[in-house]
Amino acid sequence: MLDIKFIRENKIEVENAIKFKKIKLDLKKLLLVDEKRRELLKLEEELNIEKNKTAKLGKDGITEGKRIKNDLHKLSPKLERINKEFTDLMYLVPNPPAKDVPRGRNEEDNIVIRKVSGIKLQVSDKEIKDHAYLGRTLDIIDTEQAGVTSGSRFSYFKNEMVLMQFALINWIMDILLKENFIPIIPPVIEKMDVARGTGYFEALMDDAYHLKDEDSILVGTSEQSVVPYEMGRTLALGDLPKRYLGYSSCFRREAGSYGKDVTGIIRQHQFDKLEMVSFSTPENSDKEHEKLLAIEEKIMKELKLPYQVVKMCSGDLGLPAVRKYDIEAWIPSQKKYRETHSVSSCTDFQSRRLNIKFRNKDNKLEYVQILNGTAIAMGRTLVAIMENYQQPDGSVAVPKVLHKYVSFKQIKAKNK
Repeated sequence: MLDIKFIRENKIEVENAIKFKKIKLDLKKLLLVDEKRRELLKLEEELNIEKNKTAKLGKDGITEGKRIKNDLHKLSPKLERINKEFTDLMYLVPNPPAKDVPRGRNEEDNIVIRKVSGIKLQVSDKEIKDHAYLGRTLDIIDTEQAGVTSGSRFSYFKNEMVLMQFALINWIMDILLKENFIPIIPPVIEKMDVARGTGYFEALMDDAYHLKDEDSILVGTSEQSVVPYEMGRTLALGDLPKRYLGYSSCFRREAGSYGKDVTGIIRQHQFDKLEMVSFSTPENSDKEHEKLLAIEEKIMKELKLPYQVVKMCSGDLGLPAVRKYDIEAWIPSQKKYRETHSVSSCTDFQSRRLNIKFRNKDNKLEYVQILNGTAIAMGRTLVAIMENYQQPDGSVAVPKVLHKYVSFKQIKAKNK
C-alpha cells in the first residue's frame, strides 16, 4: 500500500502506474473519498475536544455533553463506511515503476538484457521431441490419468521425475543455506485479508482457488504466504537482510489461458516452487535485488541451460513490484524462450499493508523493503532440462551438477 500523502503529492506518477499496470481504479474518486474522510476525522477530533471540555464543567456540561455524545454516535457509521471505501480503493493503488524500468504496456516492450548459452543440443532440429512426448515414452509424466482423476492441467510425476525434483530441492538447499537463507515450508491456505495484504492481484480476482464457505484461498505463488510470516513484527536492523527459502505447492486457475499450453506441464493448475523472500533496508534494496538475480543466474548456469534475462516493462510488473526481471529458458521444441524465474522488488508496498518494520540507526521505526525471486519452479525447470538434455536414443541425460543427488546419469525408456 502506498502512503496516501505520497499519492496526493504525486498524482501524475500514480495515475501513470494505474494506466500502465491496467488497474481498474478511478484515482479522482479515491482522492475525493480521502478528502471526505479527512473532513469526518477532523469533525470527530473537534467533537472529542468539546466532549473533554464539557466533562470538566460537571453538572453544567451535562446537556451539552449529551448533544456531543449524540453527534459522535451519528458520525460513527459514516466514518466506518468511508474508512471501508477508502481502504478498498487504497488496496487497488499499484506501486509505481522505478525510474529505470522501461515504459510500456505489452510484452514487446520488455527488454532482453543478455542471452547466455548452455549445453549443446545433441539432436538435430528434425529429431527434437517435446517434453510431453519424452514424459510419456520415458514413463515419468502422466497427464492422461491425471485428467481422469483431477481434470485438465494436472499431472502425475513418476519414477525418475520424482527423484529429479527432490534432487533439485536438495541441491538448491545446499546452495542457499550457505547464503544465510532460512528454510521454511509455509501454509498453502491463506486468509483473504492477508492475501490482500501481500498485494498479489490474482488473490482478489479469478485466478485464485477460493475455499467454499471460508474467506480463504489457496496460494498462487510460494511467497504469498512466506511474506506474511513477519507481519506485525519489528525486525532487528542487525538481522537485515533477512532471507527465507520457502517450498510449497501453488495453485492457479489459469483464468484467461484457454487454449495456451494445453499439452504437457508448462502451464498447470498445481505446481511446486522454491521461492526466495528477502526483507531489506531501503538503502540496500536495489543491491539485494541484483543479488537475488545473480543467484537465479548461477542456478541456470550450473544446470547449463541456455537462457535470457529480460527486464520487464511497466505494464508487465503486477500490483506490488517496482522492478522485475524474468529469466527465460530456451525450449527447443517450441524454438523460443519460456519463463522459469522472476525476481521482483516491492519496496515497502507489502510491509505497509502487513505492518512489517525495523528500527534504523537512529532508532526510528521504518517499513522494511521486501523482495522475492524464484529459486526453482519445478515443472518448467524440469521441462527445460528434459528438452535440452535429450539424447539421440530417446533418453534424457541428467545435468552433471545433480549427479551426486541421484543414482542415475540418464533417464531411459522402461523395458516392458
